[in-house]
Amino acid sequence: MRTPIHSLALSLVVTTSFLLIASAARSVETGGPQSTEVFVSGADGYHTYRIPAVIATKKGTLLAFAEGRKGGGGDSGDIDTVLRRSRDGGMTWEPLQIVLDEGANTLGNPCPVVDQKSGTIWLLFTRNLGEDTEAKIRAGTAKSTRECWVTHSTDDGLNWSKPVNITATTKAPDWTWYATGPGVGIQLRSGRLLIPCDHSVAGSKMFRSHVIYSDDHGTTWKRGGVVGDNTNECQAAELADGTVQINMRSYHGQNRRAIATSRDGGETWSEITLDPALIEPVCQASLIRYPQGKRSKESVLLFSNPASRKREKFTVRLSPDGGATWPFSRELHAGPAAYSCLTPLPRGQVGCLYERGETNAYQRITFARFSLNWLKGVSDK
Repeated sequence: MRTPIHSLALSLVVTTSFLLIASAARSVETGGPQSTEVFVSGADGYHTYRIPAVIATKKGTLLAFAEGRKGGGGDSGDIDTVLRRSRDGGMTWEPLQIVLDEGANTLGNPCPVVDQKSGTIWLLFTRNLGEDTEAKIRAGTAKSTRECWVTHSTDDGLNWSKPVNITATTKAPDWTWYATGPGVGIQLRSGRLLIPCDHSVAGSKMFRSHVIYSDDHGTTWKRGGVVGDNTNECQAAELADGTVQINMRSYHGQNRRAIATSRDGGETWSEITLDPALIEPVCQASLIRYPQGKRSKESVLLFSNPASRKREKFTVRLSPDGGATWPFSRELHAGPAAYSCLTPLPRGQVGCLYERGETNAYQRITFARFSLNWLKGVSDK
């Protein structure tokens, strides 16, 4: 007796669903990655999504930001800042929300930070005319310049305030190009809100990393210390002893990340060193300190980037000693990959929002969730 086609199809669907559920269950048991596509290029009216940033609010909601690029994949033109929210740790995501849109102009480089005292989410970003490319801005031939702005939300990212231009206090007069992040800011034990940034100088081809900060819970923002030559997009973490470490995209020609430290909350920085363990293709990367409790003396750092001389082999690493060594690593995606942003999750879990694809690195922005034990090769059981 032959099985009817519709019955066979139903059987296949049930079997496939069972296998997917069983696979997901095994993934949860072992702490292995569970992935969800958050931004897919071509969806919701945007040609390309780039520059991911993810942060957890005080209430535990995850906010995933990105640039929604209307006309193409380039860094200039009609670019909006968009957002999706998750209230279940990244398993599901609410519909896309447009946070910043100024017609044909560029509003991007989202870099959020949460004030843990008030719960306010501050979103730093940059603005320029859509027709002004980076090359024109750096050469001084653009119609306008690159500016630094801030907006904030007090309701878990549902609504955002009218943006405020803070360029006058955060950008030096001879700086041309300017970028916040990409990634996230941090709050120091002192309460200071710290945003990693970078800039270029008029009449020079030089890039340098720097920070900006607020000591009044986001009301005003000031320019902090400049790090050093041949550095660019960066992320920062405060170690257990209060030292702030900044991890930077490097143009020193050795395909290794640049590192510097500060003992005064980012107002001055040490000389740059290159970390031989952190290979990079000259690309943005993510760095966070994993929470170990307020009294912990440990400085567990997590780092993610394309661990190659090309934008591929996306890898997450763990350092148990504040970045002195990186003995643990796992590859999340072997193919093309680029920018990323890590975030701590409850109960020993970690989230990573990163750019990846099959034919190029910018086909989608994926959220991967995994455990610290999986990263260290230890069973959660």
